Amino acid sequence: MNAAIRAVVRTAIFKNIKVSAVYQGYEGLIEDSIEEFDARSVANIIQRGGTILRTARCQEFYTPEGRKKAYETLERRGIDGLVVIGGDGSFKGAATLYEEYKIPVIGIPATIDNDIYGTDVSIGFNTAINIALEAIDRLRDTAASHDRLFLAEVMGRNAGHIALYVGVAVGAEAILVPEVESDLDKVVQNIILAKDKGKNSSIIVVAEGAFKGGAFAVEKELKERSGYEVRTSILGHIQRGGSPVTRDRVLGSRLGFAAVKGLLAGRSGVMVGADKRDVVFVPLKEVFEKERNFDWELYEASKILTV
Repeated sequence: MNAAIRAVVRTAIFKNIKVSAVYQGYEGLIEDSIEEFDARSVANIIQRGGTILRTARCQEFYTPEGRKKAYETLERRGIDGLVVIGGDGSFKGAATLYEEYKIPVIGIPATIDNDIYGTDVSIGFNTAINIALEAIDRLRDTAASHDRLFLAEVMGRNAGHIALYVGVAVGAEAILVPEVESDLDKVVQNIILAKDKGKNSSIIVVAEGAFKGGAFAVEKELKERSGYEVRTSILGHIQRGGSPVTRDRVLGSRLGFAAVKGLLAGRSGVMVGADKRDVVFVPLKEVFEKERNFDWELYEASKILTV
């Protein structure tokens, strides 16, 4: 997200527009936690993970009174355009603020789950899958050394995009995602077949929302059904940190630049997304009313490639 913040600030300044940063999301709008930025305010942040503006959930913003306070802050500060970097919840708030007060607003998609409709990829996804890839490659070494079955749980409570991409990249013997009901008997059968073909270790990638109880529940079931020794590793919030990869830095820069240009062109109530190498603007209502499609072709390929 820092690449996007940097791009918004520097593009606005280049266009002779005063730009301010809001700390702690919508809570910062309500509490007037706002600071005017210049070009040096965003120096040396593009390589940092997370966000220098920090983030917070704000229940008050869900209320008309809270949104009125936020609008009054913007009015008092002379802020006449808003760039919101985030996901589904952030965009719902932005759309409501736009509908109620007509404050020009553009969203930039940033969520490692990559589950936002209207963009090929969200800021953070590529970094998250690379961090998970490196961790599971290390597990593969351990699994091979000790002839064990390893479960690796990655983030993805409602979407399995991380698990799918990482599972294919590490050559996992099975990938469990929320989009597909888990058939553990089939998983056990495949592991036994793999062992009969000479595989002495296996990796299963599990999205956190793929099975009730998570990877530890899967571990228990697999032990009971197969009798194998199973180990589980929960990657969790490790995937959210770390220095962003090149693709995320470029994506954040491209979308931040496009968001400012969009506001100047009179666009509002939209999200700026990536469509191949092009930039697209998608109505915010579509973003949180429609679901991003799961990559079924890649999922089909993943099952064949484990043979």
